[in-house]
Amino acid sequence: MTHKTDNPMATNLPQGFRSFREFYPYYLAEHGNRWNRRLHFCGWMAALLILVASAITLQWWLPLLAPVVGYGLSWVGHFAVERNRPASFGYPFYSFCGDMVMCKDILTGKIAF
Repeated sequence: MTHKTDNPMATNLPQGFRSFREFYPYYLAEHGNRWNRRLHFCGWMAALLILVASAITLQWWLPLLAPVVGYGLSWVGHFAVERNRPASFGYPFYSFCGDMVMCKDILTGKIAF
């Protein structure tokens, strides 16, 4: 299975991941740039804060902003910094889980911020 192409913005993603455990090393390889990881972390923390603010203020429309902010910053990290295609385009569930695990690993110091 090939994970990289000559064209970093190619539309084909690797196929054949049978589990998140198999997917996560690929996910980490696609987030090798520290600024990309930082944008992901900040985007997902901002999305979490938006959800908390929505629960506190009971503003029904705030949760609509959470994915825009979370994915928006993450995709900027891929397109402008890492110069690769977000894994969420081909593996949305695994990618979402990867974001959460990477954020946990950043918070616990396992991955550098």
